[in-house]
Amino acid sequence: MSAERSVEYLVGLVRELCKLPRETEWVEFKVNDAEPQAIGEYLSALANAAALVGKAQGYLVWGVEDATHRVVGTQFSPASTKVGNEELENWLLHLLAPKIHFRFFEVVVDERPVVLLEIERAFRHPVQFQGQEFIRVGTYKKKLKDHPERERELWRTFDHTPFELGVAAGRVSSDEVLGLLDYPAYFDLTGRPLPDTRDGVLSALKDDDLIKVADAGGWDVTNLGAILFAKRLADFGSLERKAVRVIVYRGNDRIETVKEQVEAKGYASAFKGLVEFVNGTLPSNEVIQQALRKTVPMYPELAVRELIANALIHQDFFVTGAGPMVEIFSDRMEISNPGVPLVDTDRLLDAPPKSRNESLASLMRRMGVCEERGSGIDKVVFQMEFFQLPAPIFEAPEESTRAVLLAHRSLTKMDRADRVRGCYLHACLRYVRREYLTNSSLRQRFGIEPRNIAVASRLIREAVDAGVIAPYDEAAAPKLMKYVPWWAKGGEST
Repeated sequence: MSAERSVEYLVGLVRELCKLPRETEWVEFKVNDAEPQAIGEYLSALANAAALVGKAQGYLVWGVEDATHRVVGTQFSPASTKVGNEELENWLLHLLAPKIHFRFFEVVVDERPVVLLEIERAFRHPVQFQGQEFIRVGTYKKKLKDHPERERELWRTFDHTPFELGVAAGRVSSDEVLGLLDYPAYFDLTGRPLPDTRDGVLSALKDDDLIKVADAGGWDVTNLGAILFAKRLADFGSLERKAVRVIVYRGNDRIETVKEQVEAKGYASAFKGLVEFVNGTLPSNEVIQQALRKTVPMYPELAVRELIANALIHQDFFVTGAGPMVEIFSDRMEISNPGVPLVDTDRLLDAPPKSRNESLASLMRRMGVCEERGSGIDKVVFQMEFFQLPAPIFEAPEESTRAVLLAHRSLTKMDRADRVRGCYLHACLRYVRREYLTNSSLRQRFGIEPRNIAVASRLIREAVDAGVIAPYDEAAAPKLMKYVPWWAKGGEST
C-alpha cells in the first residue's frame, strides 16, 4: 500500500467495490463517460459524501457497468486527456477549493482496462468545484445548497471529527497494519513491553486510537497512527506532504541549497533522529572557557528540540500541500509549520496553551517527545538568554507559524528590533516566574558589565518607549524601578 499503490492492491480494491450491492454515496461507476466538467463535480460530491458517511476516500471507477457492477473495460485514459492545453489532473486541481488529494490509477482487471479515481474525503469545509459544492443523494449528484439538511449534517461532521481520528488507510489487514506502522517504536517510546502475539500488538494500537476496526472487516489506520508511526508517510496519500523538510542554504538567503532532507517516517519514530540530524547540521561557534577552546552548537540543543516539537504538534493538518520545515542559514535558523497560531505571537510565552491536535499532543507528551503543556516556549526563551543570544522571533506569515533563532551577535551589533524584543521577552520570562525586569537582570541577560548601568538603562527606556514594557510602580525610586510586560499593566501594546 505505497503512495503508488501496488497492482494487487488496486485490483483487489476494484473487486471489493464491485461487490457492493449497488452504488453508494461514496462510490460511482461508469464505463466511458469522462466529461471533465462532470469529473470535477464528482470530485466535490464524492469528497463531501465520504466525509458525511465516515469514509476515508470516495471513488469514481470507469470500466464497470452501473447496473451489474460487471467489469467491462473503458476507453478513458486520464493521462492522455487534456482540457485545452492543460492536463486533466492539473485542470481539476486548479478548480477545487480547498485543494484535496486525489489520484487517478489505471489498472487491468480481468484482462480489461479500468480507471480508478481515489478522492480524499472533505475536511473542515465542503469541497467546491468552480465555486459550487456538490453532494451525493442516494446515487445521484446534486448541488449541496439544494439539500440544506445534508449541508447541516456535513458541517456537524466537520465540527466533531478531529484530524487525528480521520482514516489514513482504510480496510487493511492485520499484516498490512504491522507492515505500515513502526509498532516496535510505539512500545519503546511508551515504555511498554512488546506483546508476544500479533493480536496483543493490534489491541494496544487500538487502545491508543492508532488503528480502529473497519466497518467491512480489517482495520482502519487513523491519521494519528500514521502521522506518528508510519514507516513511510508516502504510504498514506495526502500525509506524504506532511513529512518534515530540512534545508540548509549557503549564506543568508534561499538562492543556493547546500543540503536537503525529507524525513520519510512518522513524527514519533523519527523525532530523535530528526533532532540529531538538525543539530549535527548546524554551524558551530568556538568559545574560550577557562583558557580552553571549546566548540559548541550555534543554537542551544534544547531550544531546537522544543521548537521542532512545537512545529509538529501545533500545525494545522487541514492546510493542504504544506508541512513542517526547518531552514538553516548562515546567520539564523527558521522553523515553520502550516497554520496560524491559536494565540497571539506576542503572548506565546504566557497565554494559556491551546492545541489543535490534542490527541497527538497528549500522546507525544506521554512519550516524552514534547514538554508538558505550555512550558516549551519558556524553555526556548530561557535557553537563548542563558547563552546570551538574540531573542527568538515568533511570527505568523500567511497561513503559517514561524520561529526564528538568530546566531550570536554582540549587543553592539544588535539592531533596535533585536534589543526591544530581547527586553520584552526577558520581562515576559521574569513575569511568569513571579519576578520583574530590573536593570540588574537585564545586564545579566545581555552580558553587560555591572559598571555599565547606563547601558542597561538606555535599553529599558527604548523598550518603554516602544510600548512593550512598563514600570511596575512608577512612583518607585530610580534604583528600585521594576518593569513588567505591557499586558501585565492591562494596557495595549503600541
